[in-house]
Amino acid sequence: MENFGLHMLVGRWFMFFASILILSVAGGTYIFGLYSEEVKISLGYDQTTLNLLGFFKDLGANVGIISGLINEVTPPWVVILLGAFMNFFGYFSIWLAVTKKLSNPKVWEMCFCIFIGANSQTFVNTGVIVTCVKNFPESRGIVIGLLKGFVGLSGAILTQLYHAFYGSDGKSLILLIAWVPTVVSCVLLRVIRIMKVNKQENEIRIFYQLLFMSFGLAGFLMAIIVVENRVEFGAIGYWLTAGTILVLLCAPIVLVFREELNLWDVKKRSLSHTVEIKVDEIERPLQCSAAVVVPINDQKEHVSFFQDVFKPPERGEDYTILQAVLSVDMLILFIATIFGAGGLLTAMDNLGQIGKALGYPKTSITTFVSLVSIWGYLGRVGSGFASEIFLEKYKFPRPLMLTIVLFFSGLVHVLIALGVPNTLYVASVLIGLCFGALWPLIFAIISEIFGLKHYSTLLNFGGAASPIGAYIFNVKVAGNLYDREAMKQMAAHGIIRKRGEDLTCTGVECYKLAFLIIAASTFVGFIVSLVLVIRTFKFYKGDIYKKFREQAKAVDAAESQSRTNGDAPL
Repeated sequence: MENFGLHMLVGRWFMFFASILILSVAGGTYIFGLYSEEVKISLGYDQTTLNLLGFFKDLGANVGIISGLINEVTPPWVVILLGAFMNFFGYFSIWLAVTKKLSNPKVWEMCFCIFIGANSQTFVNTGVIVTCVKNFPESRGIVIGLLKGFVGLSGAILTQLYHAFYGSDGKSLILLIAWVPTVVSCVLLRVIRIMKVNKQENEIRIFYQLLFMSFGLAGFLMAIIVVENRVEFGAIGYWLTAGTILVLLCAPIVLVFREELNLWDVKKRSLSHTVEIKVDEIERPLQCSAAVVVPINDQKEHVSFFQDVFKPPERGEDYTILQAVLSVDMLILFIATIFGAGGLLTAMDNLGQIGKALGYPKTSITTFVSLVSIWGYLGRVGSGFASEIFLEKYKFPRPLMLTIVLFFSGLVHVLIALGVPNTLYVASVLIGLCFGALWPLIFAIISEIFGLKHYSTLLNFGGAASPIGAYIFNVKVAGNLYDREAMKQMAAHGIIRKRGEDLTCTGVECYKLAFLIIAASTFVGFIVSLVLVIRTFKFYKGDIYKKFREQAKAVDAAESQSRTNGDAPL
């Protein structure tokens, strides 16, 4: 029997802890607003070109079909390793361009680099989140909320590490995004793997304890961001801050050690019990000891890839990829995500420019751009835990909660369009909360309606709707309308724009029409989402996790039978 150290390293809870660490530095795409100005100035881009770059960042961060398909046929560590290499190549290339170590990169080359760097996030998300959902299927809302919450915090974590390593050199933030996630992923990737379903009685309590620990980290990050924008920190201050963050981030290891030690004790007692079994109990009839418990999903007949494409199984059963992609439920969810996530991504990517246009001081802009990461974390864990609790206790449909989030998203866009003084602080909070809340809900809904067999591909298919909306609203709507208003203001003042000169727009009109259009589109998404609520209402009123409990009981029965027969535990 292996020693406790090996038992802990291969345990479910250490795997979840490693997942937290990997995702806590995997959100470089969420702080585009902090380094986009460096890219814009260094390479002489106008706002439309910068928004095009932002679109390819969003496209890369959300189109993960390839990572999903790879994860279907390889272990999770392969996908995570590929993501680590892509992350380094993409962001390191951008850093070389911004620091002029690469001469005159073309716009398409920069778009390609940021696409590759951002696309690495889908590889990491697929390898980690899909694995954890399959390992904790009855707590999937909580699991997705927690993990996506740490992705949301990663922007603030990376920012603090950047200050500690590089001070205030803005270009070096891109370099840090290149190497830190790569190193962390490479160190921990072999820990992430699929395990058998075996729910513990205190599983939910452990997740709540992890949640409270994450609250401590989020609270510290929020306080530090506010203080840093009012007090000038020196090198020692930044290093102390970064050290505290790392301690808080690693604090769950204490909880992991305790739980794995408890499981180790249970395992030792189980082995001791096996040794004491009487000989006549060991020598049972061969047909009894050879009994095999077949998992529920394996009892079904094999169906070919193209068979019954338009005759999907009941909701909650395992759909094939084509059955899910061509289903009405997926179409509805896809459209709602285009309007909802696309508009919120546009607001996030333009938050710094919006603040500048409305005349907010630079320190305030930096504060609310940074705090979007914190609000995103709260939205993720809040929607993950709340939707799971409401579903379990009150059979509250998860699509209905998604619909409510879309409604508030539309109100946020109206608030930005009106440009009332000081309301951008409130808008930045709501942007983070709504954008964070969307993803645990969307990912959990996909897993519940279409099953877990092809979850890695379907999860990424659902995420692909986001960059479609971002391209429409960010590039075609917000970018073009901003540049048109800026040109109008320059013409009114008799200013002729020189080639390569930055376009700067000031006032409410810069983004007013764009966000009124986005608000109207989001309310269309709200109506579409209501259709999904109606279609799935009966399904969510049933017991959607019944088959996973039955599988867990089957595994327990098999292990009990194995111990009775004198075999080693499975």
